[in-house]
Amino acid sequence: MAVFAPLPAHIGAFFQLGDYGVAFFFVLSGFVLTYSMRPTTAKSTFYWRRFARIYPLHFVTLLLAIPVFYSFTPDPQDWWVKPFNAGILMLSVVLLQGWSRDPAILFSGNPAAWTLTVEAFFYALHPFLAAGLTRMGRRGALIAAGVVAAVTIGIRVVVQLDPGGWVAMLPLPILRLNEFALGMCLAWAFRLGWRVGVHPWWSAAGIVAVGATFVIAEQLAPETPLFTIVAMILPAAMVLLFGALIATTSAAEIAGRVRWMTWRPLVALGQWSFAFYLIHATVIYSARTLFGFQNPGWMNLLWFGGLLAVAIAGAAALHLLLERPVESRLRAWEARRRQRRALRRPRRAGESGPVILPGEGSR
Repeated sequence: MAVFAPLPAHIGAFFQLGDYGVAFFFVLSGFVLTYSMRPTTAKSTFYWRRFARIYPLHFVTLLLAIPVFYSFTPDPQDWWVKPFNAGILMLSVVLLQGWSRDPAILFSGNPAAWTLTVEAFFYALHPFLAAGLTRMGRRGALIAAGVVAAVTIGIRVVVQLDPGGWVAMLPLPILRLNEFALGMCLAWAFRLGWRVGVHPWWSAAGIVAVGATFVIAEQLAPETPLFTIVAMILPAAMVLLFGALIATTSAAEIAGRVRWMTWRPLVALGQWSFAFYLIHATVIYSARTLFGFQNPGWMNLLWFGGLLAVAIAGAAALHLLLERPVESRLRAWEARRRQRRALRRPRRAGESGPVILPGEGSR
């Protein structure tokens, strides 16, 4: 919203931390996919289900974004509008734009969709990483999580010390893999009975405290060693605290201590969240195009509320009319294909009974 209707600077500084929602999602993705996986699910089935879940909505929201972010004759004052380039757009169509660090490519098409390049890479690796992870016991998974945590800290320190170095310039799918791997390790330990005896609010409080420390240090002491240290710690600390929040919340949910999370409106917002993510930038920049930049001020909270309502309504429509029915049909088609293949498979000597389809119902 800062590109359209920013709030006063002293409060707007906190919103720069919103970027860390992407890191939270990467950790959560590794956790959920690993917690819900079934050993009997074939790799081809897993990949098809990921395609059915992600791609149809990506393609439609890409089409919606093109008129907002591209023009054959862009106005230089509209810095977010890029010259139409079919070749670059094709990278977005096939989810390869996130392998480039050039902003014109990385944020091509629907600018929010660069994260799907990273997710597609994670999906490609997940069955192979999971095969190694499932050979570990609970202690091994926790040790692996500790190693990933140490790598996370090391990467962020190196990037902070040398922001133009080769580590910082690695393609984002590789640079962010540690976040996905952390979620995977925690999930496998969780599946094997590991639980964190800490209330989720402590993890949430840690996230707020770390974020507030960074913003306050940036505002009061931006050129001091203190701020340098805080800025160096912040990215890794947020990732590790996200892992803690996910693990503690999952433990509390299984124990029945967070029943408010099953409140129907919250569940619906969760179901719509992928569509919301993919259209929010299109909604905001459309408003910027139609109404122009709004001067900073508290009255912009009206724009916040209005565009939030528009984006949620659009996300609900996309989920109910496109995302859910298309995914269901694609999954059903793949299930019928597997069933036909299983029925054509010759029985081995001594086999009897019905053909059992592996992995039905897994994510």
